[in-house]
Amino acid sequence: MITQHELSAYCLSKAHTTEELPFDDVTLVYKVAGKIFAIAPSDNWGHVNIKCDPEEALERRAQYESVQPGYHMSKKHWVTVPLDGSVPRQTILAWIDDSYNLIVAGLPKTKRLEIQANMP
Repeated sequence: MITQHELSAYCLSKAHTTEELPFDDVTLVYKVAGKIFAIAPSDNWGHVNIKCDPEEALERRAQYESVQPGYHMSKKHWVTVPLDGSVPRQTILAWIDDSYNLIVAGLPKTKRLEIQANMP
């Protein structure tokens, strides 16, 4: 299981990442260079929305019954992942990495290179 603090700290450890509340006062949104890569409600802790490649979205839902199409997001590009232990902790963290890297790869070259230069 991943705690809210752990998820927040993990997301914020990535280069050029911010934590914002653009939708309301409870939905935590993690962005890199202004683009969303993860969303988690702070008032009803228990899941995180993560962006992914469309093929990976299908694979993740097939592999884990508890992983659902992205709640209030594009069902093709986002998955909702429960944080109840049904998906291993390390798998969720790896998926967050994939989401972050997917966003960075889609940024303009100069911004992408700037971010990549600051990655551990």
